[in-house]
Amino acid sequence: MSFKIDVLQATFAVLTLIVFLGTVYSVKNNTYLDTSDPLITHLPHHLHNTHYFATKSNFLNVLFIKRAWAWTSSAFLSLWITSPHQQRSIRRLYKWALATAAWLVFTSWFFGPALLERFIAASGGECTVSLPSGAAFSIPNELCFTKSRISPVTHPSLFASPLLLPEGQWTAIPRMRRGHDVSGHLFLVTMSILFLADQLTVSLRSSSSSWTHAHKYAIIYTAAIIGMWLFAAYTTSVYFHTPLEKLTGYLLGVAGYALTRII
Repeated sequence: MSFKIDVLQATFAVLTLIVFLGTVYSVKNNTYLDTSDPLITHLPHHLHNTHYFATKSNFLNVLFIKRAWAWTSSAFLSLWITSPHQQRSIRRLYKWALATAAWLVFTSWFFGPALLERFIAASGGECTVSLPSGAAFSIPNELCFTKSRISPVTHPSLFASPLLLPEGQWTAIPRMRRGHDVSGHLFLVTMSILFLADQLTVSLRSSSSSWTHAHKYAIIYTAAIIGMWLFAAYTTSVYFHTPLEKLTGYLLGVAGYALTRII
């Protein structure tokens, strides 16, 4: 048990240090992008030419962070399936199901809009659409909540104002801006890191002689996913969101993991 606590404490400490130092660095060196500012958030990051991970199209974001819970779930399931029989408890599956529910409620759906979207709206956020010209204007929040794709053809009443509209076919998906944009990336990777570290220690506190080859590979795979999420926490802390938005994302991630401890 003490080894389990040590592993969790070490993981928690490393994650906290990464988020703290990354945030301090981003403020001191002006490396972060305010993702809630509709006038700049659609533009390339001001460091995109010199810092690869400042671009949203970097491989870590496209291949992994956008599918973070799928990668986290694959790591957990590989551990659980290959574990010795006595470690394949239903309780561990319940923990994963509860964490999955937290992911869905905060990022995807909660009797309508996700909690993170509701929080942006409640903190003064507005649904905005950015034109290729750089102009941005507010539209009804429901269009953001439903993730509707809009254009002058599909929603002519929204474009009645004399704005500089682009020629030809043009569509856009509006986004919630101006409110408190909790860092969804930090929320998810924080919860994933702590959840996987907790699950990994179930294997580490048992004798390695009881591990099958498949389970050894599962342990290595899970450790690699944790390492990747720690690096993702670093890149998000350095390049994206305001300091307060990063703090709330981190704290919500810790809270999401804490929910799994009630089982």
